This record gives sequence, structure tokens and C-alpha cells, in this order.
Amino acid sequence: MSINFRKVAVIGTGFVGSSSAFALMQSSLFSEMVLVDVMKEKAEGEAMDINHGAALCNPMNIYAGDYADIKDAAIIVLTAGANQKPGETRLDLLKKNISIHSSIMAEIRKQNCEGILIVVANPVDVLTLYAQKYSGMPENRVFGSGTVLDTARLRYLIGNRLDVDARSVHAYVIGEHGDSEIVTWSNANVSGVPLSDFFALRGMQGIGDLEASQKDIADDVKNAAYKIIEKKHATYYGIAASVVRLCRAVLKDEKCVLPISTCLHGEYGISEVSLSVPAIVGRNGIEELVPVLLSEQERDDLLKSANILKKSLENLDI
Repeated sequence: MSINFRKVAVIGTGFVGSSSAFALMQSSLFSEMVLVDVMKEKAEGEAMDINHGAALCNPMNIYAGDYADIKDAAIIVLTAGANQKPGETRLDLLKKNISIHSSIMAEIRKQNCEGILIVVANPVDVLTLYAQKYSGMPENRVFGSGTVLDTARLRYLIGNRLDVDARSVHAYVIGEHGDSEIVTWSNANVSGVPLSDFFALRGMQGIGDLEASQKDIADDVKNAAYKIIEKKHATYYGIAASVVRLCRAVLKDEKCVLPISTCLHGEYGISEVSLSVPAIVGRNGIEELVPVLLSEQERDDLLKSANILKKSLENLDI
């Protein structure tokens, strides 16, 4: 079966899935969207609700379906899984969501899908590794949303601190989408100007000011989800925007560089664990990993992040 490049499938219609579906409707990237959920009525209700909004901005064929309906989708967005609760880490979700994804992978494998699978559910790094191994799809066509959202949070906070458009900020969060994530301060810049110089330009003099600001920003990025969950019990708008960004990169064959989650095979001295590093993303999924220069401390921290993720795999059959 040929791929329908105007079709997207969303598996899971909880907060993240339904928000992603709504954002995808508004994006004008697709003309057809199927929603799949173990609770069929929930998917039907979301399809109805989003269709009513589509009539005002982007007419689409949006419907609730089953796994047979995903086989020709250009992109499958996998959001299904238990929600992160207040005080719970992403890795705390592991056993619950591995169990859920075991049955989902079996269903995806039956369809012989030829599109791209984007894993969004948490813990995204472990579930991405699981999907790359058990979806039956080539590794390059399966990746996780990784630290795309963390990087967006980082750029927003830097831009806010410096009173400059966040889109002019170039910096990455890499490693685990979680507590061991790393901000690559060593190569952060604003439109090519090193961050230290830009801080000085904006009147924030002194290395002490810079280091304090960097620590505050990194902590705010790492703790953002916890703070949002504490206040409103779930996060979904930011990740929905990240899903649209990833879908656009694939569908438009942008070949842009984004920090997505994928299994490493020796890069940065890391193997057999999935985490986020910058990669070229296009129509075929992951085209190539980009070997960004890291400081010695950042490289050490990345290895520590990989080891934390590896430890979480010890009691799992992956």
C-alpha cells in the first residue's frame, strides 16, 4: 500500500493526543486524520469536537478508527500511555507504559506501515528504544520527540532573559528527556553571537551573572513539567506544538536539525540506549546524527545521562 502524504494518525486521545490532534488540524499539513484509542468513544468524541473547529479553519476528514486505518498514514504519532502524576518522574511511568506499548507495537507490526512513527509518550527515550526494536519499522523511521520541547523551553527562557526573539536563540537540550538532561551552553549563541557576549551586550556584565543565569535557566527547563503538573495536573500544549514541528519537518522534507530521541550506536561513546542528540530530520525520518561539539563536562554529563537510562532498562525485556 502506498503512503498517503496527506494523512496522519494519532494513537492515544488523552490530553497530549487530543491537543496534538487539534494542533495538527490547525497546521494545514494534512487533509485526513485518524484517531485511535482503546476507548473508542473517547476517540469518536475528540474527532467530533475537532471536526467542528476544522469547519472554521482547515477542512479535514477527521475520524475515529482502528489500527487497520494507520497503515497508509505518512506519520503516526504515538501518545498513548499513563499520565505523569504530581511528584512522579518520567521514569516512574516506565513499567506502566511499557506494558501498554507492548500491545500497541504488536498492532503496529501487523500493519507493515511505511510511514514515520513519532513516539511522544513518556518516558520517551525508553519507549522510543522499545518502538525501534519491536514496531517492525526501520530504525531511521522511528524516533521520539525527545528534547524538542525542552529545547523550546530553553530558547524561550534565554530569549525572555535577554529580551530577544526566542527564534534567534540557538541552543540545545540533549540527553534524557528528564532529570539528567543537559543544556549545551558551550555552543549556545544568539544569531551567531556567543551567549557570553550577548549577555554583555544586553548589560548583564560579569561571568558570575552569566553562570548564575545559566544555572537558573537550566533548572527552570528541567523542572518546567513538574511545575506545570503541580499547577494544572498535566502538560500538553507545548508538546502538541512540538508534534506539529516534527510533522512539518518530515512532511516538508525540511532536513532541519532537531534534538530527537533515537538509539545511539557508538556516537558520543554511547551505545544501545536511546536519548536525544541533534539530528537531520526529513521525509525519511532520521537522515543523519549531527556531531555537535561539546565541552568535556557536557560530554561527561551526557554519558551519565545515558547510564541512568541504561540502568532503567535492567529489569525490562528490551
